[in-house]
Amino acid sequence: MPAQESQAPAKTRAKTLADELDVFLPRRGLAGGHRMTLAGNFLPRPSKLPLPEDRLFRVDAEEDVQILCHCHWQPERNAALTLIIVHGLEGSSSSQYVIGTANKAFAAGMNVARMNMRNCGGTENLGPTLYHSGLSCDVACVVNTLVKEEHLSRVALAGYSMGGNLVLKCAGDWGANAPPEVKAVCGISPAMDLAASADALHHPSNLLYEMKFLWGLTRRIRRKASLFPERYPLAGLGRMRSLREFDDKVTARFSGFAGADDYYFRAASARVLDKIALPTLVIHAQDDPFIRILPETRAKLEANPHIVFIETTHGGHCAFLAAPNGYDGRWAERRVVRFAQKHDRS
Repeated sequence: MPAQESQAPAKTRAKTLADELDVFLPRRGLAGGHRMTLAGNFLPRPSKLPLPEDRLFRVDAEEDVQILCHCHWQPERNAALTLIIVHGLEGSSSSQYVIGTANKAFAAGMNVARMNMRNCGGTENLGPTLYHSGLSCDVACVVNTLVKEEHLSRVALAGYSMGGNLVLKCAGDWGANAPPEVKAVCGISPAMDLAASADALHHPSNLLYEMKFLWGLTRRIRRKASLFPERYPLAGLGRMRSLREFDDKVTARFSGFAGADDYYFRAASARVLDKIALPTLVIHAQDDPFIRILPETRAKLEANPHIVFIETTHGGHCAFLAAPNGYDGRWAERRVVRFAQKHDRS
């Protein structure tokens, strides 16, 4: 009996300490990269967001490209912090983690803009170009347009996976010249080292993820080819067997890169992490099935005083499901909102 009595308070103390420090502890039964990733993607979640204002943003005047954002405004929008959320590869503004983060941010009193990348969310007809990991200029355009047209004084960015790379690259491109209205940047499971992550995705254990991405990307390029047949001659491309092959034969070819390697190098936020001068949060799980961080990138993250780099043992890819202790257990989403709130006040 005495041994059992002494163990219970210790567990309670450990849990209390974890709650105070906001340490990530995986939900029981989900401590595994694949298990966590799949659960995070498929577990249903309700949304209490009000109906959005749908806004089109012209991000490329030369090519006449527009993207669609769903904006949820507080009653006094000019007085609130605005969180712009960017989804990942083959996701959209309706991706689970986007909806979850948007709900938490709106409940905390923020405006929310759920951004679709080019062609995503059913918007293939809004321009002739493809989307890719280097289009951080689109994020910057949305920021600048909202600040100018809505007279917003405080903005934060959050991106997941490919969207994480975009917001980090945007912050790095800005360097010390970021718009003064931007207060914080958050990247969750960001694909900062594109080549290493694409190659990891091709590992046999990640076949399910790679096939899902390739299926979506192939359908999308076929839709683009039906809309813009002269721009996208697909004859002879054949079946794609890896994301790297798709990026080499499609993304690079039709987006002005010399090949997959050139695309991965030029589009990677890893190149500009040392230039980031905004308060930035980066969250990555060691058991992420396919996102890889190279040693030189890790060194940049740890050396930049503006970046808070959190690397958890568990968490999977964009999942980070903790026990639902008073909230839904989506730990990374809650960290994004808290980080934005903290730097909105600082």
